[in-house]
Amino acid sequence: MTDVVFTVGNVLRGDDGAGPLLAQLLDERPAPGWTVVDGEDVPENHTHHIRALAPHRVLIVDAADMELPPGEVRLIEQDSVAEQFMVTTHAIPLNFLIDSLRETIPEILFLGIQPQDTSFFAPVTTTVRSSVEAVHDRLVRGEGFEAYETVG
Repeated sequence: MTDVVFTVGNVLRGDDGAGPLLAQLLDERPAPGWTVVDGEDVPENHTHHIRALAPHRVLIVDAADMELPPGEVRLIEQDSVAEQFMVTTHAIPLNFLIDSLRETIPEILFLGIQPQDTSFFAPVTTTVRSSVEAVHDRLVRGEGFEAYETVG
C-alpha cells in the first residue's frame, strides 16, 4: 500500500506554487512508499484519483498563511485548515476536500509552508524553495513529520 503526497497550489502565484514545486521534485526523485498527485489549483478534480489509489495516509502540502516567517513549515490541525491559514487561491475551501477524503482515507495530514510572495507571475522565492526542498529530502529519506510543530 502506498501513501499519497497531494500537492496544492497555483504556479502563477509565486510561493503558492510551493505544492506543485514539491510534486515536480518528487517526480524527478521519488520518495519510497509515496505516490505524488499534483492537485494544482483545482484539487477537487483529483480526489477520485486519490480514492482509487486507496492510500492509508494522505499528506496535503500547500502554502498557508500562518503569520510566521517566510518558509516556515508546520503541520496544521485539520479543523483549522480553512478557518485560519489558507492562501485563498483554490476554488473550494480545503476543509471540504479534507472532509471528503476523510470518508475513505484513515489518516490525512496537512503540511503548510508559509509564503513570502503570492503575487501573480512571481517566482517561488528562494526561502520557500529551500523549505520545499527540505520537505522533499525528508520524504525521500523516509523521515516522519514529528520534527514540524503543529499549529491550529
